Amino acid sequence: MVRDARGLRAAPVLVVGGSPERASAETLRRAARGCQAIVAVDRGLDALIAAGVACDLFCGDADSVSQEGAARVRAAEHAKLQGGAAAFDVVRYNPHKDDTDLGLALAEVAARHPGAPVRATCLVGGKPDHALAVLGRLATWPHGVEWIEDAFEGRVLREGMAWEIVDARGKRFSFVPISAEGVEVSERGMRWELDHARVPLLSDLGISNVIEANPARITCHGGTLVCWLFGM
Repeated sequence: MVRDARGLRAAPVLVVGGSPERASAETLRRAARGCQAIVAVDRGLDALIAAGVACDLFCGDADSVSQEGAARVRAAEHAKLQGGAAAFDVVRYNPHKDDTDLGLALAEVAARHPGAPVRATCLVGGKPDHALAVLGRLATWPHGVEWIEDAFEGRVLREGMAWEIVDARGKRFSFVPISAEGVEVSERGMRWELDHARVPLLSDLGISNVIEANPARITCHGGTLVCWLFGM
């Protein structure tokens, strides 16, 4: 769980990306628990349909959704035009836009749910360029980011944020600094611990640690880092 320096945490907004290698239905349902809203980014709508999870907002150009998904988007748009109750809101983008669907969806989340942390899934799909771009986008979100996939959970931690990790003994844990100035970080309950260590940008110092205590904890005292717990 990611908390700010005061220990406060609002209910997150789940953003379901359009990865061609989507998370399992079980992972999607787990990610959706406790969320105040669920946003489908283009093909992410198909993942929600398959998992039986309701969508609150569709964002995208609808260029990669299935026929069923596209039909649901059209039905929601038609209901809205007719003044009726739509299954979900729709914000369509021009397919020749300058920004990514994820970037535009995050802007919509910021406008509709100010101050909410983001929980994200179905974002990478085995593409390293997409993975780096996703990290870049998530790193700019100021209210806390959780990332849930089949094989891992991740967090983006900014200054004053911490992740308390429970029931994870023996699992692999890694972090990488992604701010230009590096990070100041502490780790507790792990095989190799750190105490206010200064770690430079993209250092491999935090790679492949092991959780040894319950709970374990990573704290970001300065900068921005992304961290992952593997073997979910």
